[in-house]
Amino acid sequence: MCGIVGYVGPRPAPELLISSLQRLEYRGYDSAGIAVPDGGGLAVLKSPGKVRTLGDRVRSEWAPALREGARAGIAHTRWATHGPPTQANAHPHCDQSGRIALVHNGIIENYADIRRQLEAQGHTFASQTDSEVLCHLVGEYYRDGDLLQAVCAAMRHAEGTLGIAVLCADRPDQLIIARRGSPIVIGIGDDETVVASDAAAIVAHTNRVIYLNDDDVAVVTAGSVEVRTAQNVPVSREVAKLEWDSEAAEKGGFAHFMLKEIFEQPDAIRNSTRGRLDEGAGTAKLGGLAMAPREIAEIGRMVMVACGTSMHAGLVGRFLFEDLADLPADVEQAAEFRYRNPILSPRDLVLAISQSGETADTLAAVREAKQKGAVIAGLCNVVGSTIARETGRGVYLHAGPEIGVASTKAFTCQVSVLLMMALKFGRCRRLSRDRGVEICRAIAALPDAAARVLEQNDAIAKIAAKYAAIRDIFYIGRGTMYPVALEGALKLKEISYIHAEGYHAAELKHGPIAMLEPVVPVLAIATDTPGREKMVGNIQECRARHSPVIAVVSGDDRQFDDMAADVIRVPACPALTAPIPVAIALQLFAYHVARLKGCEIDQPRNLAKSVTVE
Repeated sequence: MCGIVGYVGPRPAPELLISSLQRLEYRGYDSAGIAVPDGGGLAVLKSPGKVRTLGDRVRSEWAPALREGARAGIAHTRWATHGPPTQANAHPHCDQSGRIALVHNGIIENYADIRRQLEAQGHTFASQTDSEVLCHLVGEYYRDGDLLQAVCAAMRHAEGTLGIAVLCADRPDQLIIARRGSPIVIGIGDDETVVASDAAAIVAHTNRVIYLNDDDVAVVTAGSVEVRTAQNVPVSREVAKLEWDSEAAEKGGFAHFMLKEIFEQPDAIRNSTRGRLDEGAGTAKLGGLAMAPREIAEIGRMVMVACGTSMHAGLVGRFLFEDLADLPADVEQAAEFRYRNPILSPRDLVLAISQSGETADTLAAVREAKQKGAVIAGLCNVVGSTIARETGRGVYLHAGPEIGVASTKAFTCQVSVLLMMALKFGRCRRLSRDRGVEICRAIAALPDAAARVLEQNDAIAKIAAKYAAIRDIFYIGRGTMYPVALEGALKLKEISYIHAEGYHAAELKHGPIAMLEPVVPVLAIATDTPGREKMVGNIQECRARHSPVIAVVSGDDRQFDDMAADVIRVPACPALTAPIPVAIALQLFAYHVARLKGCEIDQPRNLAKSVTVE
């Protein structure tokens, strides 16, 4: 959610920190701040609003000597949890002495108790945040001039999640970095070190990174990174290489990151499937699963844990695993998984699906599944992410960075990879080679199908213009198109703030039909997939209530021309791959509605890209 940046090196820190914060704006935030060493003390500047406002204040309020002379610092974008987005609640926070500054992602669950203890010892607080309490706690332990020991002690005292960067006026050439449940990446450059909560802030400076594990604490200088545990025991962490460059995190001429990422989907799907299809054997090659055919054949049940868009991909995956692999499949909302004492066995494969690989609830579900003895695997986009490392096996999407808050290419790549997994599992069980070859060919055709949907962009934009003023809309579908309807409705509500709900079409008469009227349109997915014939009746029911119908149909299907107010056409595809072109069409529809409403598409209100707290 929030964004952390830190720097130690030869370059002027303030400008680098501001520009790096701007690369994290997509994560969602409501205030920003910065702290740098200043003549034996600390200069701290923070304010609600955008990073550009903070940058303007730095340039107008800080003297040139400070702007150009500071060679270290920390900065932050905050997404409000404890207390509203005000200047006082913005980060960085300082300790009682004013000589220690801290930026924090996460939630300190016992902050109220710690605050009462510190107030009894004479501490006074300027904000409502748990983060300021954590900074004061560090300051309380900073008695003998050992900041590392103070941070370690504060971590042992604090309960909850944290990713922090700490700057002290006594050591202006050093940062202390720590994590527990909230990601931190350390970028190693030439005689400089850049710290961030997301690689997007680092990639412009270096592609060599260290990913901290939970309860790691790092002492960072311009030329060194020393990692220890919260018990102050030295540990070794490998240096990894980022797979994407800084251009991947730029808009590339598109008006918004979301539109760019929608149009990247043919290449993203191609990258997700490249080298993974074995058409000769009619199967998929997914070495990251690290499972022999016999092990796959012995799996008795698939359990997918995920949240939001990733959960919708899992719902599509459930059909695929059951149809192709004869494997019972469940999809669990990750936030509930560990709290309801799930029944798992050593023959269950728990697949954690997360674009970022840092989703807090999904990570907690992974740990609960491990505790119960299940087989664990991950499906992530971000290489080196926590879920990828903790599962130890799985499949990367290779979709490239997804900057827009509303997920697009990650969803279609997740479905593509789930289809390849279902194909592989099926071939290790009862799926025939001939059927496997057909599926391989259908998967190989997906990039072209995605490109053909994008050719409909202008036509979809014209349809969207008719509905930009609506306040409510229902999305309906059957079979694999039901989770696509859920995902389409989610996209619209995320970026346009229109009340949109996805329903199984058969549920219309179980309540939602009472809401239908001329000002409430229905988007009906009526592609040439199982259940299509029943969609005819559902559409007629909507028309009888005078609800305008937007029908999504396959190819040149003309049956719905007289029934629907508008028709969106997607390429005709086999049923197993049809969810992907439909999803892309619904992404374009949502995008253009939000654009015409003038909404902040890449940074929707109240939303964050990666939900790293419960």
